[in-house]
Formats: sequence, structure tokens, C-alpha cells
Amino acid sequence: MREATDTRPGPSDGDAVELGPVDYLVIEFPAGRRTGEGLHHVVDLVDRGLIRILDLTFLRRDTDGTITEIALTDLDGDGELDLAVFQGASSGIVAADDLDEAGTVLEPGCSAALVVYENLWAVPLVSGLRRTGAQLVAAGRIPHEALIASLTGTGTETAVTT
Repeated sequence: MREATDTRPGPSDGDAVELGPVDYLVIEFPAGRRTGEGLHHVVDLVDRGLIRILDLTFLRRDTDGTITEIALTDLDGDGELDLAVFQGASSGIVAADDLDEAGTVLEPGCSAALVVYENLWAVPLVSGLRRTGAQLVAAGRIPHEALIASLTGTGTETAVTT
């Protein structure tokens, strides 16, 4: 992914604009079963100022393996554009090769939403750390299955190592 360009009003004298950590999600919808259920939570997170959507793109992996970008539409067929508030959300971070890479994790015939978002809740933390010379040097995610296995004791490996 390309480096983010912040579009918020900010300092114009060369001062660094503080950004929170930026994450992405690829959410797969089974073939023919895009319901949009649960996506209203994305709107809620934005409304509460916890995240900022930088990019929202929908794509499909055809049965022949072709990856195609698809238009933001009424996901569940109820006549309402489920994520209309994000139509046109594009920071320029996501490049064509990113869409191709995201599409490779999809099952043939399935579609997905690729969401790139800034964690606004972390901006004060990152800003405070930077003022003292500290910096965020790594971040990661624990896979859901590994986390559940670790918490329930059903896995033989631990989800986090020190």
C-alpha cells in the first residue's frame, strides 16, 4: 500500500501531522450472500470518532480467478445504500496491485469489502509518545482462531509469545 496522505486541515509550516495507526480489513461475503449486516457498526465507529475511513473498496473474485472492483451498492437489496456515507472514500493509499492481492485471499465467486481506516483513538497516545522521542515501531494482529484457542485452552500453541 502506498504511504498515506492526510487530508485533514493541519499545519502548513512543515510540522508533522499526527496520525493514528492505520489498519485494513478484507471482509469476504459468500457468493450471492452480501447482506451488509453488521456494517452499520463501521458507521457507528466513525460517528463516535474512534476511526476514520481512508478507503473503502468492493471487489469480486470471479470463478475464473479474475479480480474486479465493483461499485458501492445496496448490499442487502433492501433499497437503501448501506454505506452511502462512505461513497467516494479514497485516500489514494490502495493501489491496483493491493486490490489484486486482496482478491487472491477470496474464494472464487465471492466478493469483499477492503476497508482502510485510521485508529483515531490512538492519535493522542502516538502524539504523546512522539513528544518524548518514543515511536510506534511495530503493530500486529492475533488471528481470531489463535486467540480463541489460547483463551479456551483448546490449542497447543499460544497466541502471543514474548
